[in-house]
Amino acid sequence: MKDKYSDIVNELSDRELLFHLYVTQILLLVISIIAGWFLFDTFEDFSKLFIWDDLNIFLIGGVAGVIVVLLDVFLMRILPQKYYDDGGLNNRIFRSPSVLHIAFITFIVAISEEVLFRGVIQTNYGLVVSSLIFALVHYRYLFNWFLFLNVVLLSFFIGFIYYFTGNLLVTIFMHFIIDFLLGVSIKYRTQYNR
Repeated sequence: MKDKYSDIVNELSDRELLFHLYVTQILLLVISIIAGWFLFDTFEDFSKLFIWDDLNIFLIGGVAGVIVVLLDVFLMRILPQKYYDDGGLNNRIFRSPSVLHIAFITFIVAISEEVLFRGVIQTNYGLVVSSLIFALVHYRYLFNWFLFLNVVLLSFFIGFIYYFTGNLLVTIFMHFIIDFLLGVSIKYRTQYNR
């Protein structure tokens, strides 16, 4: 199964991978809208998940995101490279785009994933269900026990931050910081290795 997945990914160009990434994120947003339509009584109930004038967006979301990235970078330096082998997908996605494009990609991913997994699923079904579904949706990590464990723990951590703050903007910003900093790191590490 892992080989079949790798073959499919390797057949796609970098541009096609980005296209599929965007389509996936749009699909997650559509699922969020449809599920939210049924699970929230009114749009106002859903909009209460977003607290705009909350310093925790930066204090908790930003600091927690940077801590996750620092821990991840530290582990990348001390663990064997095979522990972080996702089949090269992240390298292919982030090696070519500009930093601004990486910011856009990671912003879209953070919004679509957090609205669905924390905003819709966790709010209505709890932390455990949302974290497990989040981990399973990151299909490529199922082939590497370390990456799968990593994404499960990260999902529970992000879910706990949402539970603690009650503000979806905190987890969106945290998710964005993590993906953006790691994406930029991949871009410059790839250029340096060339």
